[in-house]
Amino acid sequence: MTLHPPPTAVIGGIDTHKDTHTAVAIAQDGRMLGVIEVRACSRGYQQLHEWFAAFGPIACVGVEGTGSYGAGVSRFLHRHSVKVLEVNRTNRQHRRRRGKSDPADAEAAARCVLAGQAVGVPKSQDGEVEALRLLRAQRRSAIKARTQAANQLRAVLSTAPDQLRSRLRNKTLLSIVKTAAAFRASAEPGASLVAITRHVLRGLARRWRALDDEVRNLDRTVEVYVRAIAPSLLERPGIGPEVASALLVAAGDNPERLGSESSFAALCGVSPVDASSGRQKRHRLNRAGNRDANRALWVVACSRMKCDARTIAYSDRRRAEGLSRKEILRCLKRYIAREVFGLLRDLAPPAALAPAKLAA
Repeated sequence: MTLHPPPTAVIGGIDTHKDTHTAVAIAQDGRMLGVIEVRACSRGYQQLHEWFAAFGPIACVGVEGTGSYGAGVSRFLHRHSVKVLEVNRTNRQHRRRRGKSDPADAEAAARCVLAGQAVGVPKSQDGEVEALRLLRAQRRSAIKARTQAANQLRAVLSTAPDQLRSRLRNKTLLSIVKTAAAFRASAEPGASLVAITRHVLRGLARRWRALDDEVRNLDRTVEVYVRAIAPSLLERPGIGPEVASALLVAAGDNPERLGSESSFAALCGVSPVDASSGRQKRHRLNRAGNRDANRALWVVACSRMKCDARTIAYSDRRRAEGLSRKEILRCLKRYIAREVFGLLRDLAPPAALAPAKLAA
C-alpha cells in the first residue's frame, strides 16, 4: 500500500491586469507548484480558485492591485472564504536586476506572503461604502468639469467684443451664468462675431449650470448614504457629510481590517515618522497615506479651532508652549484620527473584530 503525504497548505500570488491575471502557487516550504493565466472574469476567477484548491488547502493569496484590476478576483476569493492579503508592487531595483514578467511578479507576491511581508487586508469593496466611493468619484469629476467650464467662460468673456464684455464686466460668476444662459444667438455661417460669442457663452453657461445641479444632487445623495452608514460621525463637531464620506471611504466596507488606531492614523498620513539618527531624536511629517482622508482631518481640525471650545483651549495652551499653528494642527489631526477610529470600529460587526486582532 502506497502512503501519500498529506496535502500541504497552498500560498498563492496573483499579478493582475485588465484582461488577464497570472497566478503562481507555492507550498509552505517554498516549493514552486505551478503557474496559470486566466481571464479577468467570473469564469476565470472560478477556474483560478479550483486550480489553487487542486494543490491542497488554500492558506492565503497575495494579490497586487486590490483597489484596481485585482478588485474583482479579491471579492471572488473573499466570498469563497479565502484569505486575501494586499501586496505592494515589486521594487523597481529588483526588477532592473532580475527582469520583469507576469509569472515573476506573481511568484514575488506569493513569496512576499510566505515571508510575512504582506500583512495588509484589502478593502472588501462590496457594500455601501464602495457605493459611496463611486459617488464621490463622480462628484469629484463633476466639480473639476464645472471649474473648467467656469474658467473657459471667463476666458471667452475676456476676449469678447466690447458690447458683451462691458455688459458682463465686474459681475459674479452666478450673475454671468444667469445672463449668458438666457442669450439668444445663432452659430450659422455668416453670423456676426457677437452672435457667435453669445452662442458660445450660452453653451458654457448652460454646461456650468448642469454640472452645478449634478454636484448638488450628488451632495444630497452622499449625505443620505453617510446618515445611513455612520450617523454618529455627523454628531461630532466639525464633521459634515463630505468629510465623513472621505473618512468612511478611507476605512472601507470592512473597517475591522484596521488592527489599531495607530494603523488608521498611518492610513490617513497623520502618524509622525521616526527620523532619528545617533544622538538626534526627532520625528518628521508623514507625507504618505490617503491624502483625501488627511485633508478631511485637516478640515475638521481647522473648523474646531474656530468653533469648538475644547479645541480652542487646547490650541491656546499649546501655542503658549511655543508650538506653531502647523504643529498644533498636526497634533489635532492625530487626536481626531483616534476619535474617528473609535467611531468606525463601532460600525464593524462584533464577530469581525476578532480576526482583525489575530491578523494584526
